[in-house]
Amino acid sequence: MKHSLFSTKNKASFQNSVSFTLSSLVLACLLAACGGSSTNETQTSVEFNTAPVANAGADQKLFIGSTVTLSGAQSTDADDDTLSYSWNLSTLPNGSVSELSSDTEFSTSFIADVAGLYVVSLMVNDTSENSEIDSVNILVSNVTQGSTDGVLCDYSYDAYNDSDSVQLNSTVTWTCSDEERELMSNGIPDHAVGTFPNANNPNTITEQSVAESYSLAPVETTAATTLGGPAGPTGYVLNGVKIDANTAGSCDDSGDNCSLIGNEGNWHIEALGHNSFNFGTDDNNAHVQPGGVYHYHGMPEGFVTKQGGDNTTMTIIGWAADGFPIYARYGYSIASDNTSPLKSMTGSYQLVTEVSESRPSVNTYALGTFGEDWEYVAGSGDLDECNGRVGVTPEFPAGIYHYYATDSYPYFQRCVKGEVEVGGVRPPPQ
Repeated sequence: MKHSLFSTKNKASFQNSVSFTLSSLVLACLLAACGGSSTNETQTSVEFNTAPVANAGADQKLFIGSTVTLSGAQSTDADDDTLSYSWNLSTLPNGSVSELSSDTEFSTSFIADVAGLYVVSLMVNDTSENSEIDSVNILVSNVTQGSTDGVLCDYSYDAYNDSDSVQLNSTVTWTCSDEERELMSNGIPDHAVGTFPNANNPNTITEQSVAESYSLAPVETTAATTLGGPAGPTGYVLNGVKIDANTAGSCDDSGDNCSLIGNEGNWHIEALGHNSFNFGTDDNNAHVQPGGVYHYHGMPEGFVTKQGGDNTTMTIIGWAADGFPIYARYGYSIASDNTSPLKSMTGSYQLVTEVSESRPSVNTYALGTFGEDWEYVAGSGDLDECNGRVGVTPEFPAGIYHYYATDSYPYFQRCVKGEVEVGGVRPPPQ
């Protein structure tokens, strides 16, 4: 009788041992990548994304008619991913038709056309995740119509101007009586001027008889009235010198026939901002009309300097034909907040994107040469179509509509937003 090498008990033990050994080998194979060298082991890492954080900016309080500008600059992403932006004007006061200038750009703007609460929300995306929504509240209020009486009602100046091209007394007086602001002036500037006559301006500065009266209770309207030239000055600087930003120069469609005084062509030549024509203006952006009238087309630098105008203060420099004040260059960055930093105001005019086929060649006359080269784009700058806005000023802490002389087109306002009389009659709304 042959005996089995294994007993039943030993056989079971052997089978268990083999099973354990095979399992160990399989596990070892898996851990060692089935024979791969330990130096070639691969590791799988999991990348985590942090959601971006939207920041629509601080709440604002503004006056009706203001351009509200918002920026997503303070939005962040911990992973430094590039962000995309999604703006939404989620709440409007009753009657408002305001629209955002862009839903997807880095910044956006709108005009507050009605008093009340506006809410704008912002969400940003880092290509993987959306942020939570951040909202900003803009509270818009009306400006209480008031009087400008008591502000510069006793301004006067009488001194000799020894500039070679003047050699005359500069005389001006502003007074207030009843409901009118009265101006009496001889039109002679109170600061140094350029050489007149000159090669591009053959006229001599002479004394004028200036007598104007403006309302002490100006009323802002929804219509703009264009002034200048035969329609009358858009206003006067405090020194009694006229503001008349347009020119009498023009070109026909061919561009071959141009005149600096004819004003008969379809394309009206600007005095500033190009090199196509030279009107003989001096460092004050002024020159002399054929009748001897020294007048400003842009920033009256000499007068601004005399008034101490710089980036530390808002400087009032004159009165517009509708009775509202005019300031030079700097205004509060937040129109309703006189504690906000000052900034250089910019006009809201841009060069046209589509050039008319009837325009003289841009190769001869660069864009910007003619008034027709510019178009008003609401919200593209700080100011409205008349280079004005509603806001607080040092002289009017409760807020008032006011204009600016700017370094950008249109330099000085070409229209007024308040009620005016043209030829003794108030014009109908335009």
